[in-house]
Amino acid sequence: MRGATHVKWAACAVAVVLAAAACGGGSDSGGGGADGIVSSSWGDPQNPLEPANTNEVQGGKVLDMIFRGLKRYDPKTGEAQNMVAESIETTDATNFTITLKDGWTFSNGEQVTAQSFVDAWNYGANLRNNQRNAFFFGQIDGYTDVHPESGEPSAQTMKGLEVTGPLTFTVRLSQKFSTWPDTLGYAAFAPLPRAFFDDHDAWLAKPVGNGPYVVGSYARGSQMSLRRWDGYTGPDKAQNGGIDLKVYTDNNTAYTDLIAGNLDLVDDVPASQLKNVEADLGDRYINSPAGIIQTLAFPYYDEDWNIPDGAKLRTGLSMAINREQITDTIFQQTRTPAKDWTSPVLGEEGGYDPTLCGAACEYDPDQAKRLIAEAGGLPGGRVTISYNADTGSHKDWVDAVCNSIKNALGDDRACVGNPIGTFADFRNQITQSEMSGPFRAGWQMDYPLIQNFLQPLYYTNASSNDGKWSNQKFDDLVDRANAQTDPAQAVETFKEAEKVVRDEMAAIPLWYQNGSAGYSERVSNVTLNPFSVPVYNQITVN
Repeated sequence: MRGATHVKWAACAVAVVLAAAACGGGSDSGGGGADGIVSSSWGDPQNPLEPANTNEVQGGKVLDMIFRGLKRYDPKTGEAQNMVAESIETTDATNFTITLKDGWTFSNGEQVTAQSFVDAWNYGANLRNNQRNAFFFGQIDGYTDVHPESGEPSAQTMKGLEVTGPLTFTVRLSQKFSTWPDTLGYAAFAPLPRAFFDDHDAWLAKPVGNGPYVVGSYARGSQMSLRRWDGYTGPDKAQNGGIDLKVYTDNNTAYTDLIAGNLDLVDDVPASQLKNVEADLGDRYINSPAGIIQTLAFPYYDEDWNIPDGAKLRTGLSMAINREQITDTIFQQTRTPAKDWTSPVLGEEGGYDPTLCGAACEYDPDQAKRLIAEAGGLPGGRVTISYNADTGSHKDWVDAVCNSIKNALGDDRACVGNPIGTFADFRNQITQSEMSGPFRAGWQMDYPLIQNFLQPLYYTNASSNDGKWSNQKFDDLVDRANAQTDPAQAVETFKEAEKVVRDEMAAIPLWYQNGSAGYSERVSNVTLNPFSVPVYNQITVN
């Protein structure tokens, strides 16, 4: 059967080169009704859309449409709920038995089995495959065998994974992790079909998943077309015929197209339009809380920024930033000054602490000057803040942050922005450790746990620790928190780890970000989930 479905897939792939229609998908009609196509603003992802190699927002939007994992996060509450999983059971927070629901298939006809998950996780973890999200498999027993800190892997698969039946497998972790099942809605844990391994290049050219949409075509720098998969049997079927993700290098242009009726959805309203958006769109403007924090990260691999008094220097810079003024004047109440390194969407029971950063996150020019002077001054006499120039209105706020720093320090040369053309280029420079000064580091949660705001960003060699910060005390506290079986106690221990981040000012927290979006009169039922991503499958075309 696999050979037959592969032939069908290959034939469809050839057809896609000639037309945007997706094999087995819905209509390509640009009209209304159930087959209507929704057009939405987008930016090219950094990497090909392998689930374990995508850790940025643009690629994540696509993965969320074409894959379904063991769990899925409720689009309203963010709660982790079973999707492909029938059950995930444990008695000791170390050994888990996972049973899948029967009847799930990939869009090429292959069955979704326990092997689909185990093969995908082993692939994602293996050092030789160079996957950005390999770190997320680090709790599974045998990870260090397939992904050693140095040298070549001594094994090809993790010994903590075992397929026990077509729809069952077991997972043994290397230490207790009571909330581990709640992480399994993250895209890195998605299943993969045999087609991924049998013809990897072909799969990368046209990814095959098990979600409500299939990829029709993709022209980098222009558009990705996704179409409803009519064979999808999950509970969250697409309510439209498909989504055309249109690439914009300037979100002001996207907003102009929305107002002109040439685009249905903009999921990042530019800062320069926030003062007009309610008048322009009325109730078609969305401004809702999201699990997003904007920070300034530092390149600890650069000796200029890894100095003995670095914590003083970074804290001084933090106190030179007038967050209240910037969020009020530029962001029109779509941002809130940060008080810690997590997000208010977690709630205080989930780990959000509005008192944690304290004075270090308050504007205090005198204290800022004193701390920076005691640290030996700014490296080279100037702070250069790098950002991507294509999406997110980053120039506006970077300029404002620089003006605040210059005013606080009384030095017109103290700060300058460094725009990098595209998000993909920006991310490539970061992942290749080419930053020579602070850089923007917005974080959109992968799952609603305090662990996700801390471990991936600040744990030694973690997948999104782009500045290469390392602190043994922090690492030890994270390990201890993960090992606790009482979720409430785990949260308290994570908060202790966060205090280390604060004391060292590992990154400067700037503000929490709401999800903001606007949509045309042509579409309805438009919402943003707690990750600020549009719930594409629920959108209807009028």
